[in-house]
Amino acid sequence: MRNFLVRLVTLLLVVSALRLPAQVPHHLFFRVTLSPHMSAPASGRILIFLAPGSGDKSIDESPFRPTSVFIAAKEVPILHPGDSLDVDTDSLAFPDGFSSLKPGDYQAQAVLDVDHTYNYLGRAPGDLISPVVPLPAFDPVRSQEPALTLDSVVPPNPAPANLPATFQQDVHEEDMQSQALTAFFGRPIHLRAWVVLPPKYAPQAKTRYPTVYWTHGFGGNLERSERTAGLVDNLMQTGKMPPMIWVFLDESCPTGTHEFADSLNNGPWGHALTAEFIPWLEQRYLMDARPSGRFLQGHSSGGWATLQLQVNYPQIFGGTWSTSPDPSDFHDFTGVDLYAPHANAYHRPDGTPYPLVRDHDKVLGTFQQFAETERVLGSYGGQLASFEWVFSPRGADGRPMQMFDRITGDVHPEVVAYWRDHYDLAHVVTSTWKERGPQLKGKIHVIVGTADTFYLDGAAHRFEAVLQSLQAGASFTYIANRTHFDLYKTQEESGKQDNWGLLTQISMQMYAVARPGNHWKSAE
Repeated sequence: MRNFLVRLVTLLLVVSALRLPAQVPHHLFFRVTLSPHMSAPASGRILIFLAPGSGDKSIDESPFRPTSVFIAAKEVPILHPGDSLDVDTDSLAFPDGFSSLKPGDYQAQAVLDVDHTYNYLGRAPGDLISPVVPLPAFDPVRSQEPALTLDSVVPPNPAPANLPATFQQDVHEEDMQSQALTAFFGRPIHLRAWVVLPPKYAPQAKTRYPTVYWTHGFGGNLERSERTAGLVDNLMQTGKMPPMIWVFLDESCPTGTHEFADSLNNGPWGHALTAEFIPWLEQRYLMDARPSGRFLQGHSSGGWATLQLQVNYPQIFGGTWSTSPDPSDFHDFTGVDLYAPHANAYHRPDGTPYPLVRDHDKVLGTFQQFAETERVLGSYGGQLASFEWVFSPRGADGRPMQMFDRITGDVHPEVVAYWRDHYDLAHVVTSTWKERGPQLKGKIHVIVGTADTFYLDGAAHRFEAVLQSLQAGASFTYIANRTHFDLYKTQEESGKQDNWGLLTQISMQMYAVARPGNHWKSAE
């Protein structure tokens, strides 16, 4: 009996061995060292970028070339000067594990994202970087483990060049601690902005000015808005824009953009702006503190922010001019119908991928590629995660619930239902038109290119149809063949191209609403 059991166990072990994979999958590791010359330990997220060729001074990912650079990542709790760690470039990588690379000439660079802001800002001041290391005739299976050394720090951003001479006089940085946001987070939270004053502004005068509240798109912040503030200052000083006060709002936050929406996750930003910051500013400046003198303007995520502010606070603002706004009707969320049965963010019902980034008729990247890249770069701060921090209910883990499964692309209907009731602007306007309609009529202006880079013209058409059915008096303009990035260009009578001509046109339309009968004319 004992011999029988021994033979049986031996047979089972042999069968089990036969069922094992013939070869354990190969994993490629890169060794990253914090230079011993660094003065302090560091932590963050190690990002390794690898691209074909040689001679580049820097290697970065791009949503417009999503598969041109391989990316791998690993969280680093702490790394002391002189210490090294091995990064498995097959564990968390895009577009595939590095072991899948064919032998050839490559180059690699490491970045330590110390504040976990790469998903939003890219390389930021304080991040640690290695030189670009050439990997000639590199074979992922046979070559030695590549070594990268973090030996330099990304310097502070330089001050914007060519600011107008009047910038210091006309542009003021304002900072106010919000009671509502501070109570929500349990720590001091501030609202910040550039305030640009018109020519001949005199604090003791009686003249009050229409005010424009502008906010940036995804990837922007107060520092990056400084140049636009200087542009507007110059346009008013040279008589190309009417005299108004412009407030350049900062809508950036650690999770992306809060878009001045009241959110379960990001806090009551809409309330803080309208009930705290705007009254505070109106006490400090000669602002026309009436709805007919308060306007909204923004592009992309800033376009959606200004749309929702107008929809949710119609009694406060006299109109929004929102350009290329993020989706305002979730039947077309950059092409995906979130309400369709068995909706999937990655694939259409026929299995073809949903495109997300285009250059006119050429598809540059898909929704899935965008989502998978964002997942490698970090769990928050990216565009898709940013939507969830604004729109989603809070999950049991304290984080916003994901609208779609990052592996399969399957849309979660229970999350989308919450999105619809609170942030689908077409649905919100329809369901509240009886109460809001009288104060919203004629106040919504949307401008978008027919070749928008992120397919945002589709949702605009749907939102327009809804507003038309409500007889809302909204204005929608579709500029032929314009993308997300050249929408503001216009042609002057002289034939010269004006990169910000659309902004000048918008400002004149706002001024005409605020000062009817005052036929202000541009200096040109």
